[in-house]
Amino acid sequence: MKNKILKQLWEHPHRIVSGVELSRILGISRVGVWKHLQQLKDAGYSIESTPKGYRLADPENLLNPFCFPGREDHIHFYSQVTSTMDEARELARSGAPHLSVVVADNQTRGRGRLNRNWFSSPGGLWMSLILRPDLPPPLAFKVNFAASFSMATTLNGLYGTDIRVKWPNDLLAGEKKVAGLLSEMETQGDMISFVNIGMGLNVNNDPPPQEKKAVSIKMLLGKTVSRRDILMAFLDKFEMQMQDIATKDVIGPWKTITATIGKTVTIETRGETGHGVALDVDDTGALILGQGDGTEKKVIYGDCFHQAQL
Repeated sequence: MKNKILKQLWEHPHRIVSGVELSRILGISRVGVWKHLQQLKDAGYSIESTPKGYRLADPENLLNPFCFPGREDHIHFYSQVTSTMDEARELARSGAPHLSVVVADNQTRGRGRLNRNWFSSPGGLWMSLILRPDLPPPLAFKVNFAASFSMATTLNGLYGTDIRVKWPNDLLAGEKKVAGLLSEMETQGDMISFVNIGMGLNVNNDPPPQEKKAVSIKMLLGKTVSRRDILMAFLDKFEMQMQDIATKDVIGPWKTITATIGKTVTIETRGETGHGVALDVDDTGALILGQGDGTEKKVIYGDCFHQAQL
């Protein structure tokens, strides 16, 4: 019933919807309408009450399935979850279709790469994509690069920003982090069963003080923006990128907006730390690191830190 009330308010963003109208449409008493609206307010929804009725104060930041016409059956929205990746894993194992999305207003145990904590403050876009590409596991890297490229170009197209991709899985504005990605994969035989891409994007939230190198879209633009518009545009662009991905060049386009190639970097893996210049990213998604002794090293995975340029 709460979802039905939200849908009615969302479908009429520019006018007050009376309690009498909601009662008639939904077949419940006005008292019932009022109780559900109070519970929605308590849950954090911005609903304005007036003597004439009710109105959503911020309809563009609603992420419920009905906000995505044509994709309703693929959107799984939660007010709060432990982690969208945990939910996505269970849905994928239960047969959720390609390009399903788990999105949440809040994560209590969001995580980044290497199981680091990911701070999921209100106003961000916290989501996981369930993907079933027709790919063998060695080509799974293409999905990660396609996702980061799609989100960066989506933001740049919507807002005129200069968001760039950092190897292997971050989005940067200057040298400040706007988004991070991680992936999980399960295989069946010699093909991918599913690959899930988790993405945390700072949109209208204020990153915590301890995240000094993080920035949100709101901070970049000096105004709030529509999380719904971002997700809609991203899904459209990413769906196109996923078409024929087995034969598509995803690394070439990704390199046109990279912030990493040409930078002096430090690479940390579980076993060692390397330093050098990021010379290139090859066709397998590996970073080619130019070392101080003149040799080159192929880095398949690791955390990459850009060094300050003199």
